[in-house]
Order: sequence, then structure tokens, then C-alpha cells
Amino acid sequence: MWLDRLAGQSTSPAPSQPGSRPYSPAPRRTPSGLGPYITSQQRPGLTPRSSSLSLASTESSASSFLASSRRANGSTLKESRTIYSGPDPVEILNKLLGDEKKHAASATKSAADSVGSISAEDLQLEFDFGGLSVRELALSEESVIDGAGVYRPQAAEEYERDKTKFEDLHRSIRACDEVLSSVETNLTSFRNDLATVSADIETLQARSTALNVRLENRKAVEKGLGPVVEEISVSPAIVSKIADDHIDESWVKVVAEIDKRATAHKKSTSNAQGSKGLQDLGPLLEKLVLKAIERIRDFLVAQVKALRSPHINAQIIQQQNFLKFKDLFSFLHKHHSTLADEICLAYMNTMRWYYANQFTRYENALRKIKLHSLDKTDVLGNEDTSRKGTVLSSSKIAGPPHDAFNLGRRIDLLKTHNQSALSSYLAEEDQSTHYLEVPFRNFNLALIDNATAEYTFLASFFSPALSYSTISRHFTYIFEPTFQLGHTLTKTLIADTYDAIGVLLAVRLNQHFQFELQRRKVPAADGYLNGTAMLLWPRLQFIMNAHCESVRALTTALPTRPPTSKTEQGKLSAAPHVCTQRFGQLLHGILTLSTEAGDDEPVVTSLRRLRSEMEAFLTRYSTAFGNDRRKRERFLYNNYSLILTIISDTHGKLAEEEQEHFEGLKTAFQEAA
Repeated sequence: MWLDRLAGQSTSPAPSQPGSRPYSPAPRRTPSGLGPYITSQQRPGLTPRSSSLSLASTESSASSFLASSRRANGSTLKESRTIYSGPDPVEILNKLLGDEKKHAASATKSAADSVGSISAEDLQLEFDFGGLSVRELALSEESVIDGAGVYRPQAAEEYERDKTKFEDLHRSIRACDEVLSSVETNLTSFRNDLATVSADIETLQARSTALNVRLENRKAVEKGLGPVVEEISVSPAIVSKIADDHIDESWVKVVAEIDKRATAHKKSTSNAQGSKGLQDLGPLLEKLVLKAIERIRDFLVAQVKALRSPHINAQIIQQQNFLKFKDLFSFLHKHHSTLADEICLAYMNTMRWYYANQFTRYENALRKIKLHSLDKTDVLGNEDTSRKGTVLSSSKIAGPPHDAFNLGRRIDLLKTHNQSALSSYLAEEDQSTHYLEVPFRNFNLALIDNATAEYTFLASFFSPALSYSTISRHFTYIFEPTFQLGHTLTKTLIADTYDAIGVLLAVRLNQHFQFELQRRKVPAADGYLNGTAMLLWPRLQFIMNAHCESVRALTTALPTRPPTSKTEQGKLSAAPHVCTQRFGQLLHGILTLSTEAGDDEPVVTSLRRLRSEMEAFLTRYSTAFGNDRRKRERFLYNNYSLILTIISDTHGKLAEEEQEHFEGLKTAFQEAA
């Protein structure tokens, strides 16, 4: 019991004041057989090795001992009524604690011996029982002792209750052991599974590494052998498509694939690198190429035949059926050039006939247009000009009057933005009368448009199989009869005409067509336009010479002497001559059409010569005024002023030159005016 009490005091001190025991200042009784005034108290917070059993060794410490006993009311040490008769607890403690506690034990024993007797001071102590009598105090202390430190044997019911509690605790512990055992089993199984998974992962990593190595090796092999295998293999789908499928864009792609294989096979054979696979592929490729050539031939021949159908638009067939399959002709020319040349010749003959037929019909329609006829009477020196109209067929019919020297609205043909030619139907139904530049423009405009379309088609369809020089020769062969038809029409229009304005308009239109062909990059038609220019310029020179000759003849016909009779002198007038009016209008038309002309054009020389003839005529005519110098100069001033007024709104280098020239003449005779 002492060991238990000492252990309890050293580990967990109890509350300072039990709730069921009133406060008492009297010292506690000890169970060691000492007197009731002998107290022993353990200080709070001391360990068993420094027990509070050590007592004061001198009597002078009695008062402090009693004072300390008052502070011990809240101690957890409890009294016991059982009288202990066993060994000395101090000796037991010394044995338990060892030699190092012998000094403490001896000190405790000496302190106990020193307080074994009651001193005088002890008798003078005053005890505070808290208002309780001795009996009440004893009873209250007895109840505390019963509840606190008295040991008594357990009853049967208490034992059964504790037994049941401990059995429940035992079952709980066993259940926990079973759960922990299950957890241990699961953890062990999980550890084994983790080991298995780890081994599997290592195996998969090893297999993945091996597969990666094999994949890289296969890629390297495929990279080296892929092109070779591709070159020496043809799939059954390609063979079936070449032999049986309809010719469309996909069929053209398959033909291109066959061409690629055939080229590679030919290259491999020529390099003496042929293998068994190449030898087996050779006959199959040859048969496929021959089959493709056969089908291409039939397809192109069918399209050429379609061009000969009546009322067919050749350009639609060219765009939809030829250009979409232009690679087929390249394939044909590469593998069978003779057959390709034959098909090309068949196409050229067909288009030669097509354009000749179409433009013959168009030229016949244009011939039905009524034209003003300007003959040798429509020259500057002819004073009695006739007004008549005719057609190209030379049938004489009455026509509206016309002005052979005035440009008027005829220049609109050069300035118009309408680039479409007159249709055959409208040409046949047109009842108005026109000048020669109208049919010339419509025929050549239609011819240039068709020539551009055909040359563009030839360059797109037959190249790169044929060179551009060969394509140009084919173009010339196709359009040769059509060009001849155009030259014939031009000759017919200008053969007997003296319309200098109309011929010069045709020259400017021809130059415009040349510029347009250069912009469209169609050089093959330059020969036709150059030939047309060679027809127009000489005729213009001839007409200008006719005007000069007429003026010269008019000058020659003038009298050499002034009239002597007053009647004839009265008829003379200083007003401008009618030839001056015509010359001014003709000069205005030529200058308007020569805004961008150079000094090297034939019309410049002819115009200067005509101007000189006109000045000579006016000077000779002014001599009719005789000695009246003032009237003569007034006459010349009026004529030159009229010419300058007419050409004042013209522009260009040539126009400025003429304006400056006539301005000088006008100034020279201005004083007489």
C-alpha cells in the first residue's frame, strides 16, 4: 500500500481540496503508530526520488512543519485506518531505489525520530475545525476516508460486473486483432500485387523498347525499299480503271501514274539495274500503256468529230472536252508521237474548215450592209461632187447624202468601249448606210477574238508536248484561209474608194488590233495585221495623191491674168473658197486621227504635200484681184483664218505644227483684213 501511495503521489497530484471533505487545519494522522500530531506531507511536484517523507531533524522546525501542514489540505494523500505491521517502508524504498537514495531515506528516518515526542509548542497550537465539532469533523473525515483510500474486498456482484467488462474488453481486443490481421493480410497481398505489377511494367518497358527498335528498323527499311516497291508494282484497281472505266479527271490521274511507272521502269532498265520484279512488271506496263493509248485515241477522235457538227460552238468543246484532258495528249505524244501528230493534223484540218466556213458566212452577211460610195468625184479639186450610195455588190441604188471630208461621229468607232462584233443576223437586218470602216472593224474584231481564243487553246493543250514555234505554225495553218478572206474583204472595201477618212480610220483600227494582240500575247496573228496595213497605207497614199492632183489641176485651170471686165471682177469675192472649207475639214479629220502619230508615218508627208498644193492654189486664185493688193491679202487672210479656226480644237504634235504654220500665214496677211 505504501508503494501504491508513493507512486500515486509522484505521478499525478490530486486536486488541492476534495469536494466531499470540509477544510480542516489539523494535521493528518499517520498509520505508522506515531502520535496524532505527527504529520507527514508530500510537496506537490516532487518525484519519488525526492519524496516529501523527509522530515525536519530538529525541534526548532516544528512550527514551520505545522505551518506547512496547513497548506497540505488540498494534497492527494489520503489517510488509512488500517494499521500496517509489515516491514519498514523506508527500507523497502531504499531497496527499490538503490544506494543513491540511502541518504534521503536516512534523512527521512531521522526526521521521523525527531518528531516522535510532543513539544510545548505543539500544545499551544490552535486548530481551526471550520466551525465543526470534533464529532462532526470525525464523521466528515471518516466519509472521505471511506471513499478515498480504504481498501475492502470486492463483492460478488462487483466482481461479475468487472468480469463482464473485462470480457467485453477482451472480445474487443480480439476483434481488433482479427481486423488488424485482415489488414495485414490485405497489405501483404497488395505488396505482392505491387511486386507483380512492377515486374509486368518492367516487362512491358522491355517489350516497348524492343518494339521501338523494330519500328525504327522497319521505317529505315521502308524508306529505302518503299520507292523501289512503288516503282515495280501496279495495283489491280489501276489496271481495271485503265481498261474499263469512263474517261474523267480520275482516269487522267491514273494515266499519269502509269506514265510515272513506265518512266521509272524505262530508267531502271537503261541503267542495267533490273530485278526480277522489274522484269515481271515490264510486259504489264507495256500492255497498260497500249490500252491507254487506244482509249485516248478514241476519245480525242470523238471530240474532233464533234467539232464538225452543225451549229456547234467550238470554244465550248475546247474548254470542256479538250483542256480538261490536256495531259492525255502529252501522254500520247510521249508514248506514240506518230499517232499524236496524226490526231493533231486531224484537229488542225477540222478547225481550218470550221473558221473558214464560219467567217465566210460572216463576210457574206457584212457584204449586205449598205455603204457610202466615195469615188474620184469626191476629191478636193472637184467642184461638182455627187452624193450617192451603193453597196459592196456595186448595185446602183440611191443613198443618203454624205460628206467625204468631215470626220464627224465616225471617230466613235475608236473610242467605243463595246468590244463585241456585230452578229450575222443583225448585219443582215441592218438597213442603214455606213462607211467602209464599219464592216472592216466588225470582221477584224471577230477575227482577232477568235484568233486569240484559238492560240490560247493551242498553247494550253499542245504544250509542253509541242514547242511554241510549232504551235505558231499550226495556228497559221488553221487560220490561213480565214486570213486570206480578211485580206480579200479589205481589198474589196478600199479598192475603188476615195474616202481618205475611212481608210485612215481603218489604219487606226488595225493599229489598235495590233496593240490588243500584244497585250494578249498572241504574236501569231501579227502577220495578218501587218499584211492588212500593207494594203491600207498604199491606198491612203493613192487617195492623198488624188487630192493633190485635183488641187493641182484646179490651180492649172485658173486664168493666168486677172479678168478685165467689170462684170467678172464683180463676181470676185474675198470670202473663203469652197476648196478651203473641204481642205480644212479633211485636215481636221486627219489631225484628229493622228494625235499619237509619229513623224515617220506616210500620212504626214502626204498631208504636207497637200497643204503646199492648197497654198499654191490660193495664191494663184488671189491674183484674180489684180492690182488690188488689199483685197488679195484679205482673201488669203480669210482662207487661212478659216483653216486655223477649223483645226483649232485638234491636239498632238502634228496638229500643233499645222496650227503654228497657219497661224503664221494668218498673221502675215492680217494687216489687210
